[in-house]
Amino acid sequence: MEKKKCNLVVLSRFSYLFIAVFLTACAETAINKKIDNTIVDDLTMEVKENTVFLSGVLGSDLVQQLSEMVRNNPNVTDMVLVDVPGSVDQQATMEGARLIRRLGLNTHIASTGYVLSGGVDLFLGGVKRSIGAGAGVGVHAWSDGTKVKAANLNEADPIHATYVNFYLEMGVPERFYWFSLDAAPADRVYFLSPEEVYDFDLATE
Repeated sequence: MEKKKCNLVVLSRFSYLFIAVFLTACAETAINKKIDNTIVDDLTMEVKENTVFLSGVLGSDLVQQLSEMVRNNPNVTDMVLVDVPGSVDQQATMEGARLIRRLGLNTHIASTGYVLSGGVDLFLGGVKRSIGAGAGVGVHAWSDGTKVKAANLNEADPIHATYVNFYLEMGVPERFYWFSLDAAPADRVYFLSPEEVYDFDLATE
C-alpha cells in the first residue's frame, strides 16, 4: 500500500495538459489542441535516419499524421516517445497504435521522458517495446470530461470491452485495464514501477 502511495502524483503543473479520454471522434481542429482552456502545442514528429521522435498531445488526426510521416519516410523502423502527456481522442489513439503494429514499427520511451494515459496506449502499438532508464509510465482512470467516468460504469458495460479488447490485441493482459482504473482517478496519475511495467507485459525487452 505504501508503495502505491509513493507512485501516485497529483497532476499539478502537468494538469493543464490532460483531458478526459474520448471514445468518439473529437471535434477539435488539428491546429493547437485546447485542454482545460489552455492551448498546447501540436504533436511533433522529427525523423532522424530510421527513427521518428514523437512529442506532444495525441489528437484526433493522429492516424493521418502517422500515415503521412511514413509515406514521407518509408525507412522508419523505430518510434521514440519523448514526452507524451495524453490524448484528446482515445479512438484515434487506439487506431494509431494499430497502425504502428501493422507497419511493424518498434516503440521506445526515451530515457527521462514520459508517456501518460493515451500515450501509454500508443506505446503499446510497437512490435518490440522498450523503456529507457528514468522514463515515466503513468496511468489513471478515464473520464470523458462530462458525467461519463470509468468508475461510474458497470463492469459489464461495453465501453470497458472496447479497452479490454484493445489491450488483448496489443498483447497486454486484461488485468492491466482494471489496474489502471483503480490506480488513480482521472485527475491524478500513477507511475508504474519497473516491476509493474514488466508484470503487465508493457515492455517486451
